[in-house]
This record gives sequence, C-alpha cells and structure tokens, in this order.
Amino acid sequence: MDKSLDFSGLKTYLLKTLSLDSNAMEITQISGGFSNLTFLIQTPEGKFAMRRAPFGNKISKAHDMVRECHVLEALQKAGYQKAPKPLALYRGENFDQAPLLVMEFVEGVILRNKPNPDFTLNEIEFRRLSENTIDSLVELHLLELKESGLSDLGKPEGYVERQVLGWSERYFKAKTNELPEMEKVAEWLKLNIPQTKNIGFLHNDYKYDNLMLDFEQKTEIKAVLDWEMATVGDPLMDLGTSLAYWAQADDPNILKMFNMTHLSGNMTRAEVIAYYGSRTSFDLTNILFYYVFGLFKVGVIAQQIYKRYTQGFANDPRFAGLIHVVKAAGKMAEKSILTEKI
Repeated sequence: MDKSLDFSGLKTYLLKTLSLDSNAMEITQISGGFSNLTFLIQTPEGKFAMRRAPFGNKISKAHDMVRECHVLEALQKAGYQKAPKPLALYRGENFDQAPLLVMEFVEGVILRNKPNPDFTLNEIEFRRLSENTIDSLVELHLLELKESGLSDLGKPEGYVERQVLGWSERYFKAKTNELPEMEKVAEWLKLNIPQTKNIGFLHNDYKYDNLMLDFEQKTEIKAVLDWEMATVGDPLMDLGTSLAYWAQADDPNILKMFNMTHLSGNMTRAEVIAYYGSRTSFDLTNILFYYVFGLFKVGVIAQQIYKRYTQGFANDPRFAGLIHVVKAAGKMAEKSILTEKI
C-alpha cells in the first residue's frame, strides 16, 4: 500500500458513521486493477471494500467516487441485486483529498488474465459463464430508467457523438508515441456515427475481471464491480466495449491480458453478438462501429494509464508495457474497418 495514504481521518469517520472499531481496523490494498485503487477494510464487525481514484491526472468522471456512490444508490433503488451496497463516502478534510467510497464486501472469485489453480473452469462451464455474462449485461441494458431515477445519471441525446469526440480528445491529450492507426480510427469514428437512437443503462467497463463469481456455483455472477463510468446512453456502446475486451484464441496475445474469453468453451465475438441480439430488440446493423469504438476506447484507457506511468504517478511494472496494448488495439480496429469483420 502506498505509504503516502493516511487513513486516520477515514477511521475516525467510520467509527462515527458505521460504529466500526477504528483501533482494530486494518486497511490493505487489493492488487489486480489497472485504474482506481481498491482496498480491503478488515474490522471485528466484518469486511468492507473501499475505492479511491488513482494518483496523477484523472479521466473526466472516470474516477469519480462521489458519482460512483450515486450510481450504486440508484441501482439499489432500481432493485438491481448485483451491485455492492454503498455504505459510506468519506470526502476528507481538504478539497484536494480524493474521496473514499466504502461499500459492501462481496465474497467470491474474480477471473483475472491467468488461470487460477484453485478455481478452474471446463469448456462447458466457460460456455455457461459467457452466456450468463451476456445475460447480466442485457439485464442492465433493459433496466427501467425513469421511475428508478437511473435516467438522472446520464444524457442519452447525442451520447454516441459525445463519446467519440471525448475519447478522441482524451487520446490526443495523453498521446506519448506516434501511432497513426489510432489517429485513423479516431477520424473514421467521427465520420461513421450511427443515427439509430438506442437508450439504456450502461456499465461502460463490463468484462470478466469486473465480475465476482461464486466459489461453489462457478458460473454464477454474485456481483458486478467498478461502476464509476456507468451512465445512460446507447447500450450498444457498452456492448462494443465488452466485445473489444472479449479476446478470441486467434487474437494478438497482448489483447488477451484483460480477459480469459479466449479459452476454449467461451463464445466467440460473433456468438456474443448473436446471443445478445436474440435477447434484445436493439438494431445491430452498425455493430462494427460499436466494436471499433470499443477497441479505440480500450486503447485510450491504456494510453492514459501509460502516460501516468511515464510521469511517475503509477509505479506498477505492468503499466510499462501498456503502450503495446494501445498499438495492438489501434491495429485491430483499423483491420476491422478495412475487412468489415469483428
């Protein structure tokens, strides 16, 4: 855990708000994520999870713990059962101190990018998990918006165009290397924005390593994690990002680092699209655009983290190679545009 993080104020706050024993409280950082910092709080009263924005330059809204807290509260009101319950939001004593979000700790297993000898899945189980994963995504996209208050979390009108322009701007602000394929893709996206208007609730970072699975019922999704980018907009933008993370066996190895979807038994991207289409009424005619956008977005996220690494704000050695992810995502997107294949 970073030694510069002082949790004394948080402990006092949790003693007052949740009656947690601050003297017996232990806070340790949980490894695994590439973005926001996640911590485990252990107390005599039980375990809790805590989230904090990363150090260095922030993506607009992407690391906002206050907003994530509001999203979790709205999901609770909507009756959604797979989001952790928010318990406390500590804003600190100074305006420049990053807010800390304390929430329910969900016991389970997260599939990372390497096999876990204590949690293995066979081909049949991977098939079932991939189906459950898309079923859960569909459930999110079809949530009732108005009565639940979820509609207040985003502005669906013009959402796709704002996303394309916004992620393009973020790329050029975080640019460190000359990668012409990323710039070509950015321009293509601007010229090919679909006119179809789909509206739904989006997670915006939906992939295996943001799912908490049950220890015993291995394909059961107990919780969906990391809600800080959730909003209301075109659900196919969410699907496109998930497809970008959904690596296949024949994909470049560098793009397999985020998911285990490339292992035998999982659906292919084409099967994911067909499965999703069979469970929704959304028009998938322009799915190529959404997939290309997803790849571009993945590349931009990697670029932003890589820039923070080069600036010394993040010292995780994994971040040193993220520029290769940017390049691979750009090339994959450019290839899809030229071949019109996903």
